[in-house]
Amino acid sequence: MSWGAPVGKPTQRPLLLPGWLLEEVRTRVARATGHERAAEITARLLAGTATTTIDLGAPGEETWVITGDIPAMWLRDSCLQLAPLLRLVPDFPKLAGVAASLLRRHWRMILTDPYANAFNRTPDGNRWDEDLPPQGPWVWERKWELDSLAFPLDLAARLDALGCRSWQTPEFWAALEVILDVAETEQHHEAKSTYRFTRPGAPASDTLVREGRGPLTRECGLVFQAFRPSDDACQLGFNIPGNAFFASTLGHLAPLLGRNPLKARVLDLASSIEEGIGAHGMIRRPEPHLAYEVNGMGGQLFMDDANLPSLLGLPYLGVMEAGGPLYQATRRRVLSEANPHFVTAPRLRGVGSPHTPPGHVWPIAVAVAGLTAIDPAEKSAALRMLIDSTGGTGWMHESVDASDPAHFTRPWFSWANAMFCELALDIASYPRPALSQRSWMRNPSPGFKSHY
Repeated sequence: MSWGAPVGKPTQRPLLLPGWLLEEVRTRVARATGHERAAEITARLLAGTATTTIDLGAPGEETWVITGDIPAMWLRDSCLQLAPLLRLVPDFPKLAGVAASLLRRHWRMILTDPYANAFNRTPDGNRWDEDLPPQGPWVWERKWELDSLAFPLDLAARLDALGCRSWQTPEFWAALEVILDVAETEQHHEAKSTYRFTRPGAPASDTLVREGRGPLTRECGLVFQAFRPSDDACQLGFNIPGNAFFASTLGHLAPLLGRNPLKARVLDLASSIEEGIGAHGMIRRPEPHLAYEVNGMGGQLFMDDANLPSLLGLPYLGVMEAGGPLYQATRRRVLSEANPHFVTAPRLRGVGSPHTPPGHVWPIAVAVAGLTAIDPAEKSAALRMLIDSTGGTGWMHESVDASDPAHFTRPWFSWANAMFCELALDIASYPRPALSQRSWMRNPSPGFKSHY
């Protein structure tokens, strides 16, 4: 999403969260953090998300979630915007149905165009830009990002953990087959993919090289993706956190598929991706850690981006244990000058993104650093930084000038608001719905272990 996007005006809708639930959240966050302002912001951001970005629709219509100041729904963002609500399902079960309804819309959108990252509510032809080849009327933007297909599956697995399976419709099975088809095709991008994307007159970060094919890669089990979760073009074609998250999500989903014949494809695809990460996604020096992007031909890029999936966020996404040596080594480098997008200043410290101006930290990444921290003091410090990052608005933003929070991008960015709530609720011991026991690096494939 462009940081220069126009600012929309929030539309108030009926309150999805009852007052008693918001008061309970306020009380628990205040008690856990010892910070009344943290409690006040959490309750206000939850209410704001529920009343300005989530629309339950007319009877018979599925949940619709806009990203904030852009009137479109991102598959990735909308799942994460609902993430804090899942923590409240044990107290207010209706919220599970809201998320399941969102997924029923997602399955239809994926069947409409599995390569698109953002959609319109109706087939009105609205779009971010006049990209080539032309996209269909439902599609706001057609940037191929593997995580756009992973996050709905992750949300489905987390809803299942809460006892909700109303997302498992005939369209789910059709969408799952399409997701597998696309991922398997993009494992052989050079030979089999017909995906192309060109944005005439755009900077290099907003279009693809080689007449829309993207960077050259060699088959190695990993899934090619054209754009990062930031919606910026990949420098190398295999994004490691995206591949790791997708493989892990397939592993979590597999136990829910019963005897369906797609289950074998799910497990085979997950294993081949894991083997590709083991063979190509590791950097050995100065200590073994994960790369951010590779090309299957020896090219490796180390960095991290604020947007999820990120290297920093892998434990939050259920991919690996926060205390494991590989993650800890990767984390140390992400939160240091080894990461060209790490920013530190007296007011704010964290991961930024080439998607936004230099010297800007993303509140999303500050929240993720807190959510993946082992030390409770580090979690609390991250929450305090976020409270001090609002530039006097009381809301989270896309990115914030680390030296002067009064300068920020995107005044209304619902995903950032949700991630503040995620951290505050985590500190207040509202658990995130657990996934199945299988995740990458908890039960790695033999192919991975043979390499490392």
